[in-house]
Amino acid sequence: MKNTMPVSALATTTTDEEGRYLAHELGKRVSLKYTEENLSDVDQAELAKVEIYIPFVNTRIGLDELKKMPRLRLIATRSTGYDHIDLEAAAQQGIAITNVPAYGERTVAEFAFALMLTLSRKVNLAATRTQHDDFSLEGLQGFDLYGKMLGVVGAGAIGLHMIRIAKGFGMDVVAFDVVQNRLIAEVLGFRYVDMDMLLSVADIVSLHVPALPSTYHMLNRPAFSKMKRGALLINTARGTLVDTDALVWALDNGLLGGAGLDVLEGEAYLQYEEELLYSEASREQQKLVALSKQLQHRDNVVITPHIGFNTKEALYRILDITVENIQAFLDNHPRNLVPLPQEKS
Repeated sequence: MKNTMPVSALATTTTDEEGRYLAHELGKRVSLKYTEENLSDVDQAELAKVEIYIPFVNTRIGLDELKKMPRLRLIATRSTGYDHIDLEAAAQQGIAITNVPAYGERTVAEFAFALMLTLSRKVNLAATRTQHDDFSLEGLQGFDLYGKMLGVVGAGAIGLHMIRIAKGFGMDVVAFDVVQNRLIAEVLGFRYVDMDMLLSVADIVSLHVPALPSTYHMLNRPAFSKMKRGALLINTARGTLVDTDALVWALDNGLLGGAGLDVLEGEAYLQYEEELLYSEASREQQKLVALSKQLQHRDNVVITPHIGFNTKEALYRILDITVENIQAFLDNHPRNLVPLPQEKS
């Protein structure tokens, strides 16, 4: 993609600090405009110029959005996951997609443990209570992680860091993954089991798999029914892994002792909740928002706004890899390409 004129690029949901860094690193060959607003708030005339679009995971990109950017050639998403992008629509429009496959394995694993500790020691309740000058200990008894069984669903880069941290806490670990590395399991001291076994023995289940058709609602009513009663669920991966209706049911019936959620099914709707009231939102979207509201007000549920990645170090790794992806694309040597439907054999 040789070009003597600067290539027009747009980055949305981007802070001023991030935007200035991207612009500096991309250099003169790219004319970057960035905004803290989302794609839906960008002027149509501006979108018509965009050749490279740099979104984040909170931006839904479907055929309607792509048609507003007729010159678009590359979507360089600043995320590992790309389920927010309609891959078939991108393929139809001849648009390449790159992602950031690895930037925060330790970062996300550390945050998953922060959620785990918050629940196991009831830090959220204690902190809220002391803000109101209540220093009583009633109802704040937690439990040790030492000796407990952690079930890691997805023993990839993040999952393996979870296991390393867990072993430092003296936890036992079982893992489920479609790809198994017996050598790593021996070195780190965990064992692979099937999903049913993991659910039945784990005191805490932590999810670290991508959003795929095969993982959609992998935790549903039948799965929750197989879990060790009173176990905790930690999800820092993708909201669609968990059937929200089934999650509420499991909490209501005491099957789950609590949940730490950095991601929610339909979390994009929550950011624009008011718009749903005045749009033709589907009943399913409205239901997800209502269920999420129920979860927000439970003492045994901790919800954070998808910030597992959000450390200074990890954010700059994301930006650096995104710049490298764009530069490589401009040099006709693309890297970190997302496989599009038409490319599958």
